Amino acid sequence: MIFFSDLPREEEFFIGGSHVFITHGHYYYVGMSEERLKAEARGRGADIVMYGHTHRPALTVEDDLVTLNPGSVAYPRQEGRKGSYIVMRMDDKGNADFEIKFV
Repeated sequence: MIFFSDLPREEEFFIGGSHVFITHGHYYYVGMSEERLKAEARGRGADIVMYGHTHRPALTVEDDLVTLNPGSVAYPRQEGRKGSYIVMRMDDKGNADFEIKFV
């Protein structure tokens, strides 16, 4: 069985030409603001940053960075407490599209 503490703190990879930075988020204090996380992502040259921790869905598209949090299917914490996840689609040219889905 894999536990949270056994997982890497963060990862970087490429999807269709997009540089993706993924982290749980708590080291960047995302419960208070996304700004530290966004600064780290930009410093790494990421195009997309994905995080969790808050259990609240979020999707922000800026000129140079897409920031997203899928929320939580099992333990949602946003108003209304509907489970959520994000669908990411990428076309043949590498352009990504994101959509928050609720269960």
